[in-house]
Amino acid sequence: MKNTRPAIIGFPFDEHSSYLRGAAHAPPLIRQALACPSSNMWTESGIDLSAEGAYFDAGDLDFSSSDAFSDIEAATARLLEQNFKPISLGGDHSITYPIIRAFRKRYPRLSILHFDAHSDIYDVFEGNRFSHACPFARIMEEGLVERLAQVGIRTMSGHQREQVARFGVEVHEMKNWRDDIKFEFDSPLYISFDMDGLDPACSPGVSHPEPGGFTVRQAVSVIQSVKACVVGADIVEFNPTRDVSGITAMACAKLLKEIAARMLEQGD
Repeated sequence: MKNTRPAIIGFPFDEHSSYLRGAAHAPPLIRQALACPSSNMWTESGIDLSAEGAYFDAGDLDFSSSDAFSDIEAATARLLEQNFKPISLGGDHSITYPIIRAFRKRYPRLSILHFDAHSDIYDVFEGNRFSHACPFARIMEEGLVERLAQVGIRTMSGHQREQVARFGVEVHEMKNWRDDIKFEFDSPLYISFDMDGLDPACSPGVSHPEPGGFTVRQAVSVIQSVKACVVGADIVEFNPTRDVSGITAMACAKLLKEIAARMLEQGD
């Protein structure tokens, strides 16, 4: 019988952050918020994540080599080989590229739903092709996914617009957002959630706050309504050094619960 449970794994890595470090400290704080007695482990759809065997926690990756991306790809591949559905806790957004490299080997047809204030599709940013501002350029140029849909975007530069056109990316800028927009994917879906996709009022603990983003309710509604088989996810760019009263950590935990719920509702 296949193991179709979610598996949480932490990637405490922020070496490709362009402005402020701190996201590497996020994974244990997201777990702490998930277990915080101020709330509970039940999802809105009625799944108790505290039930035995509801999910597997693979711990945080201890980077054993100088090639962090190879370590991330290998750790993700191990979970996929065991038929888990990995939910990765970052870390900066650069981790998404090696994660998707591992997913591509298991899911030749893969789509991404990407929540973010930024498109993160620069060809090169500040001289770094693997910056947290570049993961989706690397993903698209290697043909690792067949569809990339980005939501919450509100900082599009001229270069990023060129990149979006070059790769055929589906972008829903926040200025045009309507709450009745629904998504349907006919291939397995990976959700990549940058915490600055939320408005800073809901998620102050980020390095690049950009006013005018999603509320937590809006983001959760998109996750709950998307028609797709969700096979993996990441929650990235939470910077605890910038958080206020644990607001962002609790938002991470909320998103984690609702993404895990979608995985468990679907089975294999």
